Amino acid sequence: MKRYILIFTLLVASLGNAQDLNTYFSKVDAFLKTNVKAGKVDYKSIHSDPSALNELIRIAEGLVVKSSEANNYQAFWINNYNLGVIKGIIDNYPTKSPLDNTGFFDKTTYNFGGKKMTLNDIEHKLLRAKFKDPRFHFVLVCGAIGCPPLINEAYLPNTLNTQLDVQTKKAINGEFLKVNTKRKKVEASEIMKWYKEDFTMNGKTEIDFINTYRKDKISDDYKLSYFPYNWSLNKQ
Repeated sequence: MKRYILIFTLLVASLGNAQDLNTYFSKVDAFLKTNVKAGKVDYKSIHSDPSALNELIRIAEGLVVKSSEANNYQAFWINNYNLGVIKGIIDNYPTKSPLDNTGFFDKTTYNFGGKKMTLNDIEHKLLRAKFKDPRFHFVLVCGAIGCPPLINEAYLPNTLNTQLDVQTKKAINGEFLKVNTKRKKVEASEIMKWYKEDFTMNGKTEIDFINTYRKDKISDDYKLSYFPYNWSLNKQ
C-alpha cells in the first residue's frame, strides 16, 4: 500500500508541476505580447507597473524543471534569461545600456528554479554547456540593440526547435551579417567572435554555420571579420 501511495504522490506532484509550467509559459506569452514590439521592449510601461513581471519571477522561482526534459528545460531557461534581463533593466531604470550597470550579467542574481543564479549562469552553465546548440545565441536577448531581437511570444516546449530555427535564420539573413559579394567579404556580429567555439563545432567553419541558415550561400573564400556590437538599450 505504501508503494502505491508513493507512486500516487509522485504522479500528483508531476502533474501539478506540469500545470504550473504551462501557466508560466502562458503568462510569459501574454507579458511579451503586451510589452514587446518589433524586437523593442516597453521598459517605461513595465517600470511604471512591474506587477506582471514580478509575478512571473515568483512563479519561476517555485518551478523545478529537469534537464532530462530537454524541451521543457530549454524553453523554461530561455524565457527566464530574457525575463531576467528585463528585470535587471527595470531595477536600474532609467538606463542607457545593460553595461552601465555593474555586474549586470555576472553578479546580479535572480531566483529561478528554486535557486539563485546570474544571467551568465543561465547562459553558460545551464544552456550552452549542457546542450551545445549555437542557436541559443539568437534567442537569449541581452537587452541591447546589438542582440538579435526579442520576440513578442514565449518560447514553448512544443515549438522550441522551430522557434530556434526561425530566429537563427532571421538573424543570419538579416542584420547579424553584412555581406559584400563584390569584395567577397562578410562582416558578422561580434557574437560570432566571442563564441567562435559554438559556431565551429564538429569540424565546421563559421562560413559552414552561416550557410546552414542563409538563403544566399557564400563561398569558403570569403574573408570573415566582425563589426562592433551596439550595447545601446533595446527600448521602444
